Amino acid sequence: MIKSELVQKLAEDNPHLFTRDIERIVATVFDEISTALANGDRVELRGFGAFSVKHREARIGRNPRTGEAVAIEEKWTPFFKAGKEMRERLNKPQNENVISIKSQG
Repeated sequence: MIKSELVQKLAEDNPHLFTRDIERIVATVFDEISTALANGDRVELRGFGAFSVKHREARIGRNPRTGEAVAIEEKWTPFFKAGKEMRERLNKPQNENVISIKSQG
């Protein structure tokens, strides 16, 4: 699902709201999460999961084409950990049936 599909789904589920208002709400939520992560904060959405940033140290990597050593700078990367309710919802028995049917075909 992409952002525009999320906005469309929310608009269908909430016909009393204008689409432009829903777009603004979704954009604001994403902006606040991004700002918090940029400030080094952790964002937790109960039942969904937690967003955080992880530090990756500088290291020496290899150019896969030439094999030449390449210096890779340190960086911060976003990280998401699914919450308990999300993991349980994803691992319901009905999903196991869908997966087993797909793997047989």
